[in-house]
Order: sequence, then C-alpha cells, then structure tokens
Amino acid sequence: MKLLQHKKLVVIGGTTGLGLSASLAFVREGAHVVVVGRNQESVAEAQQQLGASGVALAGDATDENTAKRAIELCLEKFGGFDGLYHVAGGSGRKFGDGPLHELTLEGWNKTLELNLTSLMLSNRSAIQNFISRNAGGVVLNMSSVLGYSPSPRYFATHAYASAKAAIIGFSKSIASYYASHNIRVNVLAPALVETPMAQRAIHDEQIQSFIKTKQPLEGGRIGQPADLDGAAVYLMSDQSRFTTGQVLAVDGGWEVSEGQY
Repeated sequence: MKLLQHKKLVVIGGTTGLGLSASLAFVREGAHVVVVGRNQESVAEAQQQLGASGVALAGDATDENTAKRAIELCLEKFGGFDGLYHVAGGSGRKFGDGPLHELTLEGWNKTLELNLTSLMLSNRSAIQNFISRNAGGVVLNMSSVLGYSPSPRYFATHAYASAKAAIIGFSKSIASYYASHNIRVNVLAPALVETPMAQRAIHDEQIQSFIKTKQPLEGGRIGQPADLDGAAVYLMSDQSRFTTGQVLAVDGGWEVSEGQY
C-alpha cells in the first residue's frame, strides 16, 4: 500500500520548487492534493503536472482567507482534509533584509509577513478545521538551517533567520498544545536547495565553492527539491503517527560541517 493512500492534503506554496516536488511525491504515494501558489503561470503548470489527483489554486499566503479557501476546496473536491504542508516563504532582501546594522523596518516587516505570518495563518486554518470536525491531522512547516545554524559571510539576512527560528518555536508550541487532539506538528529544515529563491547563491562561484565543504554529502553539492520529498512524505504519513514537535534537518551535513572559505 502506498504511504499516503487516501490522504487529502493541502500544500501552501505548492506550485514551484520544494512545494511542487513534494506535492508530486504525495500524489505518487496515493494522495490527493490542493496546491496554492501566487503566480498564475506556475499554478497552470502545476495543474498540468498534478492531473486529476490535484487542484492548483492561485492565492497569496499572506491573505488570511487563502489557506481557508484551499482547505474548503480540498474537502469539497476530495471529500476530506488530513494534512497541511506549509512551504511558502521567501527572501526579503529586496525589501531591505540583511545584517542588523543595515536592516530596514520594511525589510523586517515584509520578511516576517512573508515567512512567519503566512505560516501562522495557514496553520490556524488547519487547526481550526481539524477541531471543528473533531478530527486529528498533521501540519508540516518549512523552516531553514539558518534558523539555528547561521552562516555569516554569505547568508546574513537577520530577519529571515529570525522568522525561520520563530517557525521552530511556534511549531513546537502548537504541537504541545494540540497533541491531545491527535494533531501532529513537525518541521523540515533544509540547507541551500536549488529553488527560485536560491538563484543568488546558486550563481555565485564563491558560495558554490563554500557549499562544497558546508554541505559535504555526495561530493558537496546544493540540494535538490527531491532531496526533501522522502522526509515530507514520512512526516505527512501515518508512519510518523507517534512523532510531533520535531525538527528534521535535510541539509547535506550543513549543521555539522565547518565550511571553508
């Protein structure tokens, strides 16, 4: 039997990168999915790839109605809602995120809204729905190794690091509070992965050289979205039914490696 057979899942930020890769993995494992993305073109492309097993929806994760709409659509289209995977987020550099002495208030506020507020909103919608139906469920949140393992020379965006650290604290807190409702909440923490957000780093030769020693697994390389799929499937499935409040790093060795400049 497939690991996600009969599961009905919502993926916020599921039309590109890590979210799309995971959504396709969920479908291969037997799930039906509703995926949400901001860009209409990526929504159309995701719909084509998902086929009849998924519905792609355009929406802004920072809008408090977006996740609620996606969950309602999942219930309407597929007859259930078992879990939420929140991937949506992004860099706030263009708004002024960076080292603290250069960090702008707009950079701080926009980065937290994009990465933390959006996640709170989707998690709240999922929890409210689980409780209203007296159903257990699972929430999986996307953090980053930068939330607890900084890298000052190349990755000094202090608002982003703060948001990703807060996701861990937030997830553990709600995991504790809702465990008695049979609601599980866990976190994935990747290092540098090739996604639309990571293009700055991917095209920088110095960062590429650094990553060879900072993420030394498999010869030292940037991660691929598919590297996280197995962990996401596990944490969304009943295989992890006795696991909550945990952070799983999929980081190529980042946290335990010094990294050479």
